[in-house]
Amino acid sequence: MNPNREPIELKVNIQPGEIKRLLLWIVVIALVFGALSQVIFVREDEYLVIRSWTGVVERVETEAGPTFKVPLLQTAQTLPKHRMVYDSNPADVLTADQKPIIVDHYTVWQITDPLLFVQNTQTTARAEQRIDAAVYSTVRGVLGKLRFGEIISEGESARGNLNAQVTELVNQSLANYGITVHDVRLKRTDLPAQNMDSVYNRMKSERSKIAQDYLSQGDEQAANIRARTDKEATLIVSEARRQAAEIEAEGEAEAARIYNEAYGADPEFYSFYRTLESYRTTLNGKPTIVIPIDSPYARLLMGE
Repeated sequence: MNPNREPIELKVNIQPGEIKRLLLWIVVIALVFGALSQVIFVREDEYLVIRSWTGVVERVETEAGPTFKVPLLQTAQTLPKHRMVYDSNPADVLTADQKPIIVDHYTVWQITDPLLFVQNTQTTARAEQRIDAAVYSTVRGVLGKLRFGEIISEGESARGNLNAQVTELVNQSLANYGITVHDVRLKRTDLPAQNMDSVYNRMKSERSKIAQDYLSQGDEQAANIRARTDKEATLIVSEARRQAAEIEAEGEAEAARIYNEAYGADPEFYSFYRTLESYRTTLNGKPTIVIPIDSPYARLLMGE
């Protein structure tokens, strides 16, 4: 390297107009990127609420697709469009027969009017607080009119109609909040721990009484059935005996008629036949008979 060599100087000649154009392009690019950053894409499962810098709702986007907000002057808030489940905390309720119970339930709800929703509740957290209060008030009012046995029943006449009734009443109380409650479902109804033993013993006593009533009714019905059956059997036996007596009388009459006809046809032979029959009966077992020797009975025995 030559130490005596002169350094090379690079000179860039930039005109003032070029600097202005460069700055203009930088500003344009910044504005484009800034504008693109304010483009918001609305999804299928959500609403988009556009507010002014003062918090006033200017518009609500309900359809999926891109939209725009003004930087610094507008803000955007998304709200879920799908159904949501709110699981309430167990609550104490007093039934119509003054029995305290613990009711655990959940609510299926949905935002159906986003403008009305943001005007009255602002956020889903506040909406769930209103839902919790409305459901608890409704459940307490409805269950307070029912007895404990009706509440714990699984039949359609009790629990099935109860869920539908509570859902309808909750919808009426939340009509101005842009919310639709699709279902309020009771998960379980339990007794407080301090009352469970006493209520269990009372229920056991009531069930025993009901069982005894059923047994008494069964015994009464069994006695009635036996009495009715004995009466029918007596009537059947009496009728059978009457018919048997009639048949026997008819048979004896017919036999007497046949005997009379036979006797009338040959009285001497009939008398001889009857004598032989008497011999068979009298001499059965070889008995000792004392009769006069000149009696007709003795002559027949001796073959005279």
